Amino acid sequence: MAKKASSGKIRVGIGGWTFEPWRGGTFFPQKHPKTRELEYASRKVTTIEINGTYYSTQKPTTFRKWHDETPEDFVFAVKANRFTTNRKVLAEAKPSIDMFLKSGLSELQQKLGPILWQFAPTKKFDAADFEGFLALLPKTLDGLTLRHALEVRHESFAVPEFVALARKHGAAIVYAHHETYPEIADITADFVYARLQQTAAKVETGYTSAEIKTWTAIARNWADGKTAKSLPTIGKPAKPAPTDVFVYFISGAKERNPAAAMAMLKELKT
Repeated sequence: MAKKASSGKIRVGIGGWTFEPWRGGTFFPQKHPKTRELEYASRKVTTIEINGTYYSTQKPTTFRKWHDETPEDFVFAVKANRFTTNRKVLAEAKPSIDMFLKSGLSELQQKLGPILWQFAPTKKFDAADFEGFLALLPKTLDGLTLRHALEVRHESFAVPEFVALARKHGAAIVYAHHETYPEIADITADFVYARLQQTAAKVETGYTSAEIKTWTAIARNWADGKTAKSLPTIGKPAKPAPTDVFVYFISGAKERNPAAAMAMLKELKT
């Protein structure tokens, strides 16, 4: 939720919804049916990042089922298939991109949120090739407006040229709170996509209460189109404007991620 009408909407969630350690009372209630895990999870968080689409092609009926099992105001982020990004020449990815986009994503209807394009940690920044890739990403799909998020994981992307390129194409650079991936907090689109990946197993909520408060304050800044001074930026600052925010607690101590997301959502209500 946003604190002011002039702010974007803040959504907080997790990656996926099928994870054995979440069962048996850790997140899902005791003996909760596996077939109803998405129904349950989507009522505890406000967004979920679908990762299964990265590894295999889904069917339109599957996307439609996911749509039907979740609340009206719920939103999915969808990770693009690995064959779209794990390639030597990105500008040649059109067939794979088209195949992925036409696999049934539009069956999510208004619940289709950002598409996450994740690149290998070994993939280096090549301005010409990367712009060729961005030019392949459509703005719409079956009447739905598409939002594209770029998760780059090689330090060569931490340059002003990449920030300018992403902003030119209206794509968001994923902010990663990670031990080794580059942190790029520049706002380059009308939304921010953050993946917080340092939850700790010894902390019940993954991040401490103080850290949850800090990330909530950062998310509120993002919703106003502002980047917290504590986060690293590389390019020219964007003009502040209402910005939607998607925050995912993912990886790290994965068993703690639902609790972390729910703690942040609770903090947002204060």
